[in-house]
Amino acid sequence: MITVLKPNTTKEQQDHLIKWFEERGLGVHISEGQDYTVLGLIGDTSKIDVSLIESLSMVDSVKRVSEPYKQCSRKFHPEDTVIEVGNTKIGGGNFAVIAGPCSVESEEQLTTIAEDVKRSGATMLRGGAFKPRTSPYSFQGLRADGIELLMKAKEKTGLPIVTEIMNADHLPLFKDVDVIQVGARNMQNFELLKELGKTDKVILLKRGLANTFTELLMSAEYILSEGNQNVILCERGIRTFETYTRNTLDLSAVPVLHELTHLPVVIDPSHATGMSRLVPPMAMAAAACGADGIMVEVHNNPACALCDGAQSLTPAQFDEMLKKVTKIREVL
Repeated sequence: MITVLKPNTTKEQQDHLIKWFEERGLGVHISEGQDYTVLGLIGDTSKIDVSLIESLSMVDSVKRVSEPYKQCSRKFHPEDTVIEVGNTKIGGGNFAVIAGPCSVESEEQLTTIAEDVKRSGATMLRGGAFKPRTSPYSFQGLRADGIELLMKAKEKTGLPIVTEIMNADHLPLFKDVDVIQVGARNMQNFELLKELGKTDKVILLKRGLANTFTELLMSAEYILSEGNQNVILCERGIRTFETYTRNTLDLSAVPVLHELTHLPVVIDPSHATGMSRLVPPMAMAAAACGADGIMVEVHNNPACALCDGAQSLTPAQFDEMLKKVTKIREVL
């Protein structure tokens, strides 16, 4: 349930009402907009008399949130959430560019790519240290050593780093990681999500390859319900009957999710298409439909990449793509 307060409500009145809600066992989430303050009530509100709350002079309106995801809901939090990662902002009109190799392979490889993508305009560096692979015989990543190399690249370039976690037991290794990515396969690993919700880390949550928007938001709700409000949603393609591309990029996710939730939404055109030549047009389409950012795989020698070379852009291709993405955003 949400309670919208009138613009002239005093701090004393607001605090008094919040205390009244808390005395009835409810948690209260405060969202202050430009004109109105919204109190989101967390817990069992079935015994709250709506007509009583509506009768208060400070209250503009009271609404029950029908969606199963409460804290993610745009009704609960009308204003866009803007997440800060170092000097980078994402959401609320701020556009993030996350770029880097699928897998961390060596210090030289990672540092070279990091310097190249930063020069082109990337605002965050991605790189896989732990790699979930379909085959047990495929390269599984450098693991803890990979995170150390990411930290060295961050030290040299200043770019915040984004890397994927696979197990809650690995959390101590991620203490200096700026953004923890939850991959598509782990989107409904609820025990992992609850542990991430107890941290103050920014979480980039990827949509599962066969999951609905509601299921994605319910997974985000697991994180928010534990106290961590720093969640970024990522559309990375879903599995359909089409086999020409790796997945089917669902760009409708951007406007739909922006209607349903206040959380930022980014697009991953690399995993969605699986083909480097399709990444630039899909990245431009992401910018055109209002995404809050893109995440693109870049490798200085895709033919020799240990993971997903076919979908990786070269630094030169990335630079050219980002120029076009920037022009589209300028038009918008």
